[in-house]
Amino acid sequence: ENYVVEEHSISGVSYSPVGTVDGVEHELEVLRNPHGAVADIAAVSSLCNDARIKGNNNPEGTVKAFDRIGEPTEAALCVLAEKLGGKSKKRSSLNSDQASANVNSWRSAHPRTATLEFNRDRKSMSVLAPHWPTSSDKGNRLLVKGAPNLLLPRCTHAKMRDGSVVKLDGKLRRQIEQKTSDLASRPLRCLGLAVKESANLEQSLRTYSQEDASEDEQHPLLSDPQNYAGIENGLTWCGMVGIKDPARPEVANAIKKCHDAGVRVIMITGDARDTAVAIARDVNILPPASLGHQIKAYEGREFFLKPDDEQLQLLKSPGNMVFCRAEPADKQKLIKMLQSLDEISAMTGDGVNDAPALQQANIGIAMGIAGTEVSKEAADMVLADDNFSTIVAAVEEGRCIYANMQAFICFLISCNIGEIAAILLSTLCGFPEPLSAMHLLWVNLVTDGPPATALGFNPPAPDVMKQKPRPSNEPIMTKWMAFRYLITGLYVGIATVGSFVSYYLDQGISLKQLRSWGKCDQSWSPPDGVTCDSLFQGVGRELPQTLSLTVLVCMELFKALSAVSVDSSLLAVGPNQNPWLVAGVALPFLLHVAVIYSSKLGLPSLAKSFGLTPLSLHDWKTALTWSAPILLLEEMLKATGRSFAASSKSRHGRIR
Repeated sequence: ENYVVEEHSISGVSYSPVGTVDGVEHELEVLRNPHGAVADIAAVSSLCNDARIKGNNNPEGTVKAFDRIGEPTEAALCVLAEKLGGKSKKRSSLNSDQASANVNSWRSAHPRTATLEFNRDRKSMSVLAPHWPTSSDKGNRLLVKGAPNLLLPRCTHAKMRDGSVVKLDGKLRRQIEQKTSDLASRPLRCLGLAVKESANLEQSLRTYSQEDASEDEQHPLLSDPQNYAGIENGLTWCGMVGIKDPARPEVANAIKKCHDAGVRVIMITGDARDTAVAIARDVNILPPASLGHQIKAYEGREFFLKPDDEQLQLLKSPGNMVFCRAEPADKQKLIKMLQSLDEISAMTGDGVNDAPALQQANIGIAMGIAGTEVSKEAADMVLADDNFSTIVAAVEEGRCIYANMQAFICFLISCNIGEIAAILLSTLCGFPEPLSAMHLLWVNLVTDGPPATALGFNPPAPDVMKQKPRPSNEPIMTKWMAFRYLITGLYVGIATVGSFVSYYLDQGISLKQLRSWGKCDQSWSPPDGVTCDSLFQGVGRELPQTLSLTVLVCMELFKALSAVSVDSSLLAVGPNQNPWLVAGVALPFLLHVAVIYSSKLGLPSLAKSFGLTPLSLHDWKTALTWSAPILLLEEMLKATGRSFAASSKSRHGRIR
């Protein structure tokens, strides 16, 4: 006969048991035909299962009307059993009553006598349960669920909706295989459901009971998991379930951010290849099929059968990858291989079997909600919301923190280079000291401290997630950064000394005379009406030193404003992006102005103790003339750095 594999869509969302199966009468099909395939699907869904649905009669806030207890896949099967109905006679409108009414009835009517635990070799699990209307002696039946591609070859017959059993010939097998592939490509997680009738079981298994299990008598077949594949043979195929496990809507965008940031994503899953590829395409891990690109998707066994050199070459090649039908041990193998290629790997996991890989990875990331305690203990980081986009946000935050550390350190270093350059240059040229020890202490404590601290609150640069990962051995002060801040530091020193010297040039003192200032009145004489003491001693030096100190303070504050982003222009990322920096610059400047004009504020001794004097408008113009170019110099160096980075053809270091 020509048998056809039919597909029935299921209405409803999430874990709510409210819904129907298209083309199947709710409750009536199971009640009228307890021997049919639909009834067996409900039985396998309920009994090959440790999950249940929990109903809340007063849902509010974060409390849902229906939620799961147990694994999501098993909970989905419980929902299917409820939507098929037909087992429970209890009628209630309360969520707590209808959540697992039919599942509880199946489990009460057919208590489990033995469980053949899931094994990754056969990729299935099964239970023995008694009291079936098809069994004259009320003996056990074997109910099985597992991966369709491995369960179907162990089936010899198929059950129809009317309860008839037909031989599973090649044509029907091909229809089931085609439907499996079709469902997997949507993508749906597929589970095959099958039974083994009591008459086809070993006599000892047919009559095996819970009493036998409690008497310390280990059944010779059930005590060894190696026998499970033999028991799960000669099965009758009942049907297949496709479960939609959609990715969170924000995941696709998070994966795209990873791609832009040079972070490769390697997806490792136990799903079938078609399902894994379809999901990977949905979330941007793999390119759309319409582009016709070759994809790197491998089954675990297939990949590890390749030569070692080829495995390493595939892992080293650019682009995301997908590993399906993978074992937990495969994850640790892949992590070790990536580390042998000097890659930095971040591994996510939630199960007990994931613990070795989580420990092996450079960064082990466990799930805070669905994760086991073992995985959390093995991990370096626990996600409170089990959300992949949180990892991407952490990468962005980490890059921002690193950039802020760079800005903080480099700002202080360049400021100190400027101060050293000013003292060194004036000493080498033989000029009077442009800054006193008190001035240097004032700059380091007041002018440098608050802006440097505020740089730690800089926002992420606009292109922070478009930059390639830096090499893990790259110093925080790169050669380019050191050169860049050496240039700006030298300008700070030159401008500080230059403003000091310009004051004396305006007084008619030549450079040659200034270099021999100690011989004033001996080898040379100052202009008429001016004494050597009024130029170089006490009060006479206050104005030029105030001018040079103000220039230094303004330049360092300008540098702080420019450091709001290490590489981005001030036009792209302005100081207003960091209010703390604006405050950290404004406060030292106001304090500096307050000290300079303290005599006008009624505190003349304050300015005197610092050796400072009020500046005129002309003096402020001179100070800005020398200090403002630091902004232009910083912008030119930033632009050069961006151009250099854009033209660089190779960047080492990559997070996988």
